[in-house]
Amino acid sequence: MLAAVAGVVLALVPPTAAGQARLSAQSTSTSEALGVVASIRREAYEHSQVMALASYLTDVVGPRLTNSPNLRRAQAYARDQLRSWGIRNARLERWGPFGRGWALDGIEMSLTSPDVAPLIAYPKAWSAGTVGPVTGQPVIFDVKTAADLARYRGQLRNRIVLFSPARPIAPPVVPERLGDGFLLGLANAEPPLPGGSEFHPTADQRAAADLETAKWRLVYAESPSVVIEGSPSPSGSVYVTAATVPPDGATGAERYPWDAAKPPVVPQIVMAAEHYNRLIRLGALGVPFTLRVSLATRYLDDDLMSDNVIGEIPGADLSREVVMFGGCLDSWHTGTGATDNASGAAVALEAMRILQALDLHPRRSIRVGLWSAEEQGTLGSRAYVAAHFGRRVAGPDGHMRIERGPEYDALAGYFNLDWGAGRIRGVYLQGNDAVRPIFRAWLAPFQDVGASTLTARLIGSSDHMSFDDIGLPGFQFIRDFWEGRPTSAHTNMDVFDRLSAEDLEQSASVVAAFAYQLAMRDEKLPRK
Repeated sequence: MLAAVAGVVLALVPPTAAGQARLSAQSTSTSEALGVVASIRREAYEHSQVMALASYLTDVVGPRLTNSPNLRRAQAYARDQLRSWGIRNARLERWGPFGRGWALDGIEMSLTSPDVAPLIAYPKAWSAGTVGPVTGQPVIFDVKTAADLARYRGQLRNRIVLFSPARPIAPPVVPERLGDGFLLGLANAEPPLPGGSEFHPTADQRAAADLETAKWRLVYAESPSVVIEGSPSPSGSVYVTAATVPPDGATGAERYPWDAAKPPVVPQIVMAAEHYNRLIRLGALGVPFTLRVSLATRYLDDDLMSDNVIGEIPGADLSREVVMFGGCLDSWHTGTGATDNASGAAVALEAMRILQALDLHPRRSIRVGLWSAEEQGTLGSRAYVAAHFGRRVAGPDGHMRIERGPEYDALAGYFNLDWGAGRIRGVYLQGNDAVRPIFRAWLAPFQDVGASTLTARLIGSSDHMSFDDIGLPGFQFIRDFWEGRPTSAHTNMDVFDRLSAEDLEQSASVVAAFAYQLAMRDEKLPRK
């Protein structure tokens, strides 16, 4: 297979006489580079450690909420693995302050009448705990319009509140390969228009958001014992993120439960939709029912700073320039954060192991970054980019401009692992069509394992945007949702069993090959 694409792959041509003078002894011809890619694939498939890495991060460490003890354990493990492979300067790089951590010490929830049944439920992250066990008849908070709020004033204090309506039940989660038609649609997508990725809510969406805020303001004013919502996920899968804190009443500023200012947080729990819907139906039938709820949590205020994991393979003649790849190491707290994003972190670590094991001596330095607080707004990668590469600041005229950092001109490119936990199918170009022929050549050796699609479409909401937002070439790989659609990410079913060894081995080989090829290329990637 490799011989068939030797004429087009890798964009590594024999250097000119002038170029030869500045190349190190590690420079390669196209045929030699093809051999390196073949070696990367053999190492990835025959000596893989990627599932062992993922198992430790999920089964041993568990979920990795930012600034939790588990995330700090995972960060130390990743750093120590890099060091054990001989990765130079593997370290934890501090940033912050982020805010307080949070730990769950226990949760029990059951229906106690008209019969007894345990209920599948998880607290929202940074939720306060209940004051001991709480038992009683819940209040069904049936609010469809702002006028409905008046019926509940004075009725919620010290009560169990069922906050959301019944949830529609979707089909069960099933693994999904991205089909040929979907990939063709990506490949044929038009380049994005400037500003085209911005979300503009409709009037109905704004009204729904305003009503939701009004409901939460009333809840906080009334101080219930606990607030319970139904999960939007089906089949006993509970989708949970952070506890809700309404905006500041005086300024309208957003508030977050992890903030170091320690905003008050009412106890909040999300229940499996099928269990929650039963309670709503009992209420609709007029059948009295009672719940027993006990939630124990802790806030962790001793260290408000957070960390990113960084490791680097030093380069040769272009060592001051750097190729980066990585993904977030943090997760939400209900499952074990396998698909989102132990899979990406394990692939990034495995790619570094492969490159180090093959002793490749790249021209540029190759650096891995495992980020914290991605789930809270890509905060870890943004802090790292601001410290090393640059940030957006308001200029004297009020317009935003890029303030360049010490390594702004040194970054050759960044590749991110998120958005799916299956095999890599290609790359989102982020509107940077100049990289298309480069990536097309680099993907050629991986067509036999399904990686060939390049799309002009944008994708956001992950750590590549920290680079892209300041004009640096940052990219997200297109990945299968082998963990299932609807995705298991952020649910109690985000566990090791949703990972595919073959897919993660394929992903590690693609990432290592991309990093190596960019590290050996004469030029950095074009910038937008």
